[in-house]
Amino acid sequence: MDEHLPNGGLNLPYSRHGDHLRLSVRLTPAGGRNSIDGAETADDGTVFLKARVSAVAEGGKANRALVELLAKSLRLPKSSFSILSGETARKKILRIDGDPEDLASRLKTLIGS
Repeated sequence: MDEHLPNGGLNLPYSRHGDHLRLSVRLTPAGGRNSIDGAETADDGTVFLKARVSAVAEGGKANRALVELLAKSLRLPKSSFSILSGETARKKILRIDGDPEDLASRLKTLIGS
């Protein structure tokens, strides 16, 4: 069951769903390092998790590096992640399978909110 107001209306880059969480990410490929750089609010009010990877955006390398970075940072298997939209764009929506409350807690800790 999707929530009508994701995250109780808080300004966070994810939404909880029945058996997963959807995470909005703004990825910078060839960014010199692999890091999570907090959350960012776009001009349209959409909130994204800012991430950068050293891999280039070629042949899915940056997407794979993003999944590896998030899996390691959140202590989850890479198989928990799938890209729902934005496969070839900087802005992506990722699905993270698992308990939404646990995943939300891990993400809040990761982005310091």
